[in-house]
Amino acid sequence: MRSDRAAPAAAASAAAGDLRPLARLPLLVLGMVSLVWGVMAGLARVGIAIPESALAQAGAHGALMIPAFFGTVISLERAVALARRWAYLAPAAAGAGGVALALGAPHAAAQSLFVASALVLVLASVAIVRRQVALFTVMLAVGALCALVGSVAWLAGGTIHAAVPWWLAFLVLTIAGERLELTRLLPRKAMAEPAFVAVVAAILAGAAATLWSPDAGLRLFAAGLLALSAWLLIYDIARHNARQRGIARFIAICLLSGYAWLAVGGLLGMGGAFAPGHPQHDAALHAIALGFVFAMVFGHAPIIFPAIARVRIPYHPVFYLPLAVLHGSLALRVAGGLGESFALRQQGAVVNALALVLFIVVIVASVVRGQRPASGPGSTLR
Repeated sequence: MRSDRAAPAAAASAAAGDLRPLARLPLLVLGMVSLVWGVMAGLARVGIAIPESALAQAGAHGALMIPAFFGTVISLERAVALARRWAYLAPAAAGAGGVALALGAPHAAAQSLFVASALVLVLASVAIVRRQVALFTVMLAVGALCALVGSVAWLAGGTIHAAVPWWLAFLVLTIAGERLELTRLLPRKAMAEPAFVAVVAAILAGAAATLWSPDAGLRLFAAGLLALSAWLLIYDIARHNARQRGIARFIAICLLSGYAWLAVGGLLGMGGAFAPGHPQHDAALHAIALGFVFAMVFGHAPIIFPAIARVRIPYHPVFYLPLAVLHGSLALRVAGGLGESFALRQQGAVVNALALVLFIVVIVASVVRGQRPASGPGSTLR
């Protein structure tokens, strides 16, 4: 159900060549299929009994989560921002690639779809740069290019490990670029942008160096992530918003907690944990992919989903519950990795999955609540 304000906006978007909000929902559903299958594949990797069809995709856990799920969601958001129908080919291809993996199709089919998706995302990002030339739009385009390089690396080499640093760079630089945009609301500091560029250069140099010197490249990549966490903690507006109330404070807490996990992942990576087979490999990857990235998802969902689907997601303090479960379970999982306790890792992974389920339940309940008209004099939706 669209609000009175959303209807004219949707009509204007359609007239400009965009898709109507209801037409975007199937793309979001494709992304959710990848998320569900990706979570089950991740549970299979730690020995949890799951359906046989998902068990077969345990090795594709990273692909289901990053180019499939996040590729769908991020490129869908980018397409909405661009308001051009051709840009929706990116989330459609990413979602189709995830479904292809879930159905057990040959990896080459999914890999090709991920490459096509990332290519369209790059083109859409470049189109946005042409509309507004700024460091943050350029950074979003660089992040999209990282997604393309990672998917090409997987397609060309057949091993997912070559793609991982590029896929992580895609997520990290996309988030960092979006946060960079908001630093313009603060008094400008002379060193902020040059420092940001230097940090991103280190991340990209590390990812590139993995092609000929994996160990040194991954350590440099990790150092760049650690430096980025410091930059975000120093310059991001989240530090100021943490003193606010309601949704502004919730988003700030999500962001700041995510930056702390990014620092943890960077520190572990500098110790060699990004290398496949390292005892802390699981801890390092999930500190970033769960602690950092999903904290951003939890914080931005009340803003992004309404923009995509034209639904209201009113804030409620219960939003903190899935965030607390996510961080608590991840701490358990990381502790298991550091202490080489498989049982703790397994327990943490199970509760990680429950945190994501709880988050979806909270968001859906909030959407339902947002559709109900306020009743009684002075009643409001928070």
